[in-house]
Amino acid sequence: AKYTKDKVLPFKMASALVEWKQKKVSVLTGDGRIIVGTLAGYDQLQNLVLQSAHERVYSADLPVELVPLGLYVIRGDNVAVIGEFNNSSDDEALELVRADPIPPIIHTAF
Repeated sequence: AKYTKDKVLPFKMASALVEWKQKKVSVLTGDGRIIVGTLAGYDQLQNLVLQSAHERVYSADLPVELVPLGLYVIRGDNVAVIGEFNNSSDDEALELVRADPIPPIIHTAF
């Protein structure tokens, strides 16, 4: 069987996600949201299931707001970036963080 880029990439992503299963991850979505939670599951389309999830809402004027989401599903086509989350001293630092919200990804035709 001949493998093309669109056939191989989902398998590479799935093999990367297996290392993060049951670990805390941070997901940047295509609409600019940052969701943090424990990776409970995923599929070949990169749909993610996070447990104990919360959204981090950034503001230039206020501290980071944590919005509890509980069990949360993110569609694979809305995942821009995912990475393992290290929160060793993160909670104390959030009170000091100020940042503009991340704008959504805008797709344009060439």
